[in-house]
Amino acid sequence: MRIHRYGDASVIRQEYIPRPAPGHGEVLIQVAATSFNPSDIGLRRGLLRAIFPLDLPCTLGAEVAGTVVEVGDAVQALAVGDRVIGRGEGTAANYVTAAADTLVAAPAAIPLAHAAAIPVAGVTAWQAVFEHARVASGQRVLVNGAGGGVGGFAVQLAKHAGAHVVATASPRSTDAVRQLGADQIIDYTTTPVADALDEPVDAILNLVVVSARQATTLVQLVRPGGVVVSATVPVQVPTDSPVTAVHFVARNDTSDLAALVKLVDAGVVRVDVTASRPLTDLASIHRDAESGRIRGKVILVP
Repeated sequence: MRIHRYGDASVIRQEYIPRPAPGHGEVLIQVAATSFNPSDIGLRRGLLRAIFPLDLPCTLGAEVAGTVVEVGDAVQALAVGDRVIGRGEGTAANYVTAAADTLVAAPAAIPLAHAAAIPVAGVTAWQAVFEHARVASGQRVLVNGAGGGVGGFAVQLAKHAGAHVVATASPRSTDAVRQLGADQIIDYTTTPVADALDEPVDAILNLVVVSARQATTLVQLVRPGGVVVSATVPVQVPTDSPVTAVHFVARNDTSDLAALVKLVDAGVVRVDVTASRPLTDLASIHRDAESGRIRGKVILVP
């Protein structure tokens, strides 16, 4: 599924191109599934070209779960038949090549296709919880945007760290977020977050786009010495504020991904796939997402 120019969802087209061959240090993966991420919209529209310029025409997709079917030179850690997951480029296809050192073994406890939901959202949540917020047992953590793909992982990882988790979610996501372990759920469509909190939190994980005014409100909900970690837009705090603000873009870290896979296999973390759609539905999924009709993680199967 490729685009030849930036634009609306109509620029996404299905094309048939030669099957790629793995280069030095690469493997060829037969794709079991890829996954949709909200950032895909920004890439397709060209809103992120200053940070992530695309070499057009470009095959979409940024994460993959699949089976190794061919191994390139100098690859020793992987073999034909291995089931793998990882981040990559051009994964919205039947086959994709990837550097072997960017992949990890897929979890055995869930269907291989479902594992495509892990590499981007899961690692983003991992780095937000453990690296930037440094969530610890006994803390109070607010996950702002718990109904999204990253949010579902963030709720579970914060709970795993021993935190009391407050989550914002719309009514359609409330049951799912509760099942993932949130201690308190705030329906942001009817109740201001500030009105629903009975005491400040130690950390906020912001996973939605907020205005400057909304960002100011979030900062006021954090105790002195606490932190606001945003995976979307930067949150500004006054220079003399006792609250720290961190804005980050998740990096591709196979050690984080492998650690997350272990938690999935141990049953500590669930992979909440909300829908499985054919790869050819990609343009329709982009439209649904732009209209607010997508919840959680949607995987796409060739």
